[in-house]
Amino acid sequence: MHSTARGPSLGGCRFWAYADARAAMRDALRLSEGMTWKSAVAGLPLGGGKGVIMSHPGEALSAARRRDALLDFGDTVALLGGSYVTAEDVGTSTADMTTIAERTPHVAGLAAADGGSGDPSPFTALGVLCSIEAALEQHTGSPRLGGRSVALIGLGHVGLPLARALTAAGAEVLVADIDPARQADAAALGARWVRAEEAMTAQVDVLCPCALGGILDHESVPALQAPIVAGAANNQLASAEVAGLLTARGVLWAPDFVANAGGIINIAAEFEPQGYDPDRAAARVREIGTTMRMILADAAAAGVTPLAAAMALARRRVAEGARATSS
Repeated sequence: MHSTARGPSLGGCRFWAYADARAAMRDALRLSEGMTWKSAVAGLPLGGGKGVIMSHPGEALSAARRRDALLDFGDTVALLGGSYVTAEDVGTSTADMTTIAERTPHVAGLAAADGGSGDPSPFTALGVLCSIEAALEQHTGSPRLGGRSVALIGLGHVGLPLARALTAAGAEVLVADIDPARQADAAALGARWVRAEEAMTAQVDVLCPCALGGILDHESVPALQAPIVAGAANNQLASAEVAGLLTARGVLWAPDFVANAGGIINIAAEFEPQGYDPDRAAARVREIGTTMRMILADAAAAGVTPLAAAMALARRRVAEGARATSS
């Protein structure tokens, strides 16, 4: 748990293979902080937390052993008494949340049949789509996707619906994924399949990272050809100073924790007094585009990076939450 200044710390449970426990711990801490800023920028009454279940590289868990791990995780969440609320993330599903819910009520994003909002991925994709449009408008003066080109890395739960939306809007889409089976999805979309290295350096209007983080660093940024980077991946910057490197190269970066907040906005709608409504949730997710426009405009006006402008907004809202809690 990184912060509960604005409310309970909400963040998904990541089930992933790590080289050692230190790497898993670093990931949990880094991701939990990101959730604090994500919820704050989105204006949600929530703090930031994250859960990690660590497996080992090459380890194949049986169904029984995986279930045991999920139940143990549920016991841990229960011990926190509601200060942390879990949900699905990389490596987990709505079915996994149902298993965890056997041990704790502090679970969001359950399947619709179980009273939850279901898979949040399409809402995350919607928020990223709105962010791409906002970045295009800031860079070119028009949010129009028709005739634009996008290199999308990661055709998973978020990347696939996002790719569908991009192609439906008339964009030319290049796709890369570590799973060669995803080529069939790319073909069905009419997207061009490329290697990840090709996607990173493609001469396109937008680079859209939708896989794991750390993709932007001192080696990759100088090779970028896209003038805009806007995607769903968490923690895209290998370090905060890379934000300055992007700006110096004239690359407009849409802060990831703003762009990919659609999933948590959708999940937060489960807590509303009037109950969950997908149309109302989608309308709130589309407000990400307005927030992104404000952040990018503020950054340009102040001569700072989009990261600095987004963090200023996030810290201001967390401070406001802390003052409200203490008063």
